[in-house]
Amino acid sequence: MAGRALLAAAIGLVVSTSCMVRGAHGHDYRAALAMSLLYFEGQRSGRLPPSQRVQWRGDSALGDGGDHRVDLTGGYYDSGDNVKFGLPMAFTVATLSWSVVEYRDRLDAAGELGHALDAVRWGADYLARAHASAGGGGEALYVQVGDGDSDHSCWQRPEDMDTPRTAYMVNASSPGSDVAAETAAALAAAAVAFTGADASYASTLLVHAKQLFEFAKNHRGLYHNSVPSAAKFYASSGDEDELLWAAAWLYIATAGEEEYDGYIAGATNLGGLVLQGKLPGDGSHAEMKSNLEQFICNLVLHGGGGGGARLSPGGMLWWDSWNNMQYVTLASLVLAVHADHLTAAGAAAALRCGGASLPPARLTAFARSQGDYILGTNPETTSYMVGYGSRYPAEVHHRAASLPSIKSSPAKVTCKGGFDYFSKGSPDPNVIAGAIVGGPDANDLYNDSRQNFRQAEPSTVTVAPIVGVLARLLP
Repeated sequence: MAGRALLAAAIGLVVSTSCMVRGAHGHDYRAALAMSLLYFEGQRSGRLPPSQRVQWRGDSALGDGGDHRVDLTGGYYDSGDNVKFGLPMAFTVATLSWSVVEYRDRLDAAGELGHALDAVRWGADYLARAHASAGGGGEALYVQVGDGDSDHSCWQRPEDMDTPRTAYMVNASSPGSDVAAETAAALAAAAVAFTGADASYASTLLVHAKQLFEFAKNHRGLYHNSVPSAAKFYASSGDEDELLWAAAWLYIATAGEEEYDGYIAGATNLGGLVLQGKLPGDGSHAEMKSNLEQFICNLVLHGGGGGGARLSPGGMLWWDSWNNMQYVTLASLVLAVHADHLTAAGAAAALRCGGASLPPARLTAFARSQGDYILGTNPETTSYMVGYGSRYPAEVHHRAASLPSIKSSPAKVTCKGGFDYFSKGSPDPNVIAGAIVGGPDANDLYNDSRQNFRQAEPSTVTVAPIVGVLARLLP
């Protein structure tokens, strides 16, 4: 099996141009796509490249990894703080890569393929560096830099931060098979994204991915038990979904190697993937296909139904009061991709939901409705993508955006001194363009306050899937 057929067989296991391209509600999807990729430049850690477009940011955290004598510079800050958490960073890289794999031609036509690959590479470079040899020659994966508690006790620009930059690892004696498998998935997906663009780089990433998958299989255990500092922020409920997610991407990246096909065929915890947004389906394994299709039927016909979601009065999929948009963007990507796979299967292809039939166009339309909601077609007439449209959140829960740029105000902002800006109730001095905030509540109400972290904090895991959705919505 090759090409798109190979992709369709396993991908379901997941879950600056002047030309204006507008949707049914007047939305400029191309502008929103460009902003979504710009956002990742605002989240960069490390030494910024000459091509950096977000000019109000500066170099930061250049000593990361020094406590272990390894180079852990680079990567992304996960949300509005200054910690580098490996688990969400890996999922960010995986879903960004997935967007590239599915919609490379559309990204290229929009002039954004280079920016998308830059965003993938910035994260993948870090993850590959984080996979290192520990003392004594053992294998290790560094899964966090910084401490959430000490970081959250300060409100500082990344360029100023003087909180501890402790690096935390998992290894054979302190396992973290969940985060190791998630990182394997990210690097395998990135390898697929770079195949054809940089074969040597793709090969390097694939080597890391294979090694990390074996490491995860052979040393089982939840990473937050080995790194208690992570438990409060990104705890894990298991590792089976990450291992299956990794096997799916390795199956694609290796053109169907038997080892990964066998792992997928033998998997049992498929429901966990559905609930966590890594959605099985589209393949030759009937149970996986059934799980994915049931999830999509629930979303489109019943506003979530058994999947734990419901529709808000304004039409937004709603799961949770804390960063609900992360689920909205991921579900929208799954819908868009599955619709395209159905279309590729033949003109008569449709999703059967009991007595109902959902043609691909209906799945795409539902994904479009969620994208349009994010961009401002909602009861608040507010774009939840910062910088897009005439009305968007002005007080984002984001340290770098809320404090004066180090370029214009080079005097150090201290740990506690930054809280003067946090609580002043005025618009951010820097627009973190492309960020998608956590979003409104189940009744479509949004409180634009920096202190409202549940609704006002953006995250890389939220923006990564929207890259693919927006690319798909381009004509």
